[in-house]
Amino acid sequence: MNAKPGPAGNCPCLSGEAYPECCGRFLSGAADAATAEQLMRSRYTAFVLLNAEYLKKSWHPSTLPADLELDPGMEWRRLDIVSTHRGGPLDTEGVVEFKAFYRHDGERGVHHETSRFVRENRRWYYLDAVA
Repeated sequence: MNAKPGPAGNCPCLSGEAYPECCGRFLSGAADAATAEQLMRSRYTAFVLLNAEYLKKSWHPSTLPADLELDPGMEWRRLDIVSTHRGGPLDTEGVVEFKAFYRHDGERGVHHETSRFVRENRRWYYLDAVA
């Protein structure tokens, strides 16, 4: 079952907070993520909600792909943050390792990634994934 939130439902990032107080405020443009982890969680939520515009907006221009198509058949089920390094409100870079569990065409899978983030002009951006 895909974890799409209702107006006051739990956030798909599984923070335990309601969507409007968690990732909803970032996806709506009402606030910017204060940490790399918050940006990571909001980007996961954008994948759940098929919000390509937010993904592009939160992607650093130097690594933003020319084309971004999201697969509506991808069901994102759960996000686990494995570790974070730096990425706080006063840092300029951060790393978040995560596992995103999904179901696609009846098959289960896990996307395991270590993401790098940069903060410019008080705003966090996804930079890229490292091996």
